[in-house]
Amino acid sequence: MRRIDVRLAAGLGVLALAVGAAGCGGQQGGAATDDAASEVTCEVTKETRVGIATGNATGVYYVVGNALAGQLSGATGGKLSGTAAETGASVQNVEQLVGGQYDVAFSLFDTAVNAVEGKGSFTAPQPVQALARIYDNYTQVVVRNDSGITSVADMRGKRISTGSPKSGTEVIANRLLEAAGLDPAKDIRAQRLDLTKTVEGIKDGSVDGFFWSGGLPTGGLTDLFTTAGDSVKFVDLSQLLPKMAALSPGYQEGTIGRDAYRTAADTPTIVVPNVLLVRKDLDANVACAITRTVFDKRDALAQANPAAKGISLEKARRTLPVPLHRGAEKALNDLGAN
Repeated sequence: MRRIDVRLAAGLGVLALAVGAAGCGGQQGGAATDDAASEVTCEVTKETRVGIATGNATGVYYVVGNALAGQLSGATGGKLSGTAAETGASVQNVEQLVGGQYDVAFSLFDTAVNAVEGKGSFTAPQPVQALARIYDNYTQVVVRNDSGITSVADMRGKRISTGSPKSGTEVIANRLLEAAGLDPAKDIRAQRLDLTKTVEGIKDGSVDGFFWSGGLPTGGLTDLFTTAGDSVKFVDLSQLLPKMAALSPGYQEGTIGRDAYRTAADTPTIVVPNVLLVRKDLDANVACAITRTVFDKRDALAQANPAAKGISLEKARRTLPVPLHRGAEKALNDLGAN
């Protein structure tokens, strides 16, 4: 599998900043409210700017989100324009989506299910729906070779980065620690760091190991294994899959192939699907147009990061119990999704 083109990722990051100060806390949501009685035509008649909540700057959400933002205008005759923002990812994305700060949000499937069911980080059901299931995230657990860690259970007393606060990575990290018999609040020296700071900590020895949920390859990990691959290794998660699958059917068997980061061997892991979320009341024609763009421009998104190759019409509807937005239903029907 080819590595991320760092120059492209950097260029997309500059594009995001040029389009708007998306990561600076400004109001990014700009799409109209849906008229539930109206017909869905997929035609956007007014110029509309949509804000897209992504994730850490060195993660796949950010790269693919910027690529999607860049494709919207050309795909809609200039009617839609997009601004992608760096965020803490899934949980924060849902909260800010519901709060009207963004119009579209990347989310791990398990976090999205918690949102619609009012569980986990959410005290009540959230008014969000899906545009589509997209590519899968791979749970990537990396430790320093000198840490003495060979399993998640070995993380007791160690300095472990569990990801950005309110991220999907943090949700999965805490669940994996609990599945291994550890209390995330007491049994590890938790470092709630974004991916950039996590990689820096691994390199300088201030972090012993970390959890990351992202597509393959993730830019931050490509950097780590390229520059410090002799000092780090992946942890096999296969023994924890049964307990994780009992928590959610979204947790599935997967493999980090040796080609992803040029490692010596494949690593068994746990994968989780990603979904694109919107508010339930988002204008249906805007939702339809964005959904069409995701699939019509899949190859362009995959040029930004190969993880987007996992976007397929075959899996697009598999979002339950998160319901599809009616605009997404129209787009997927027109595209011939199963």
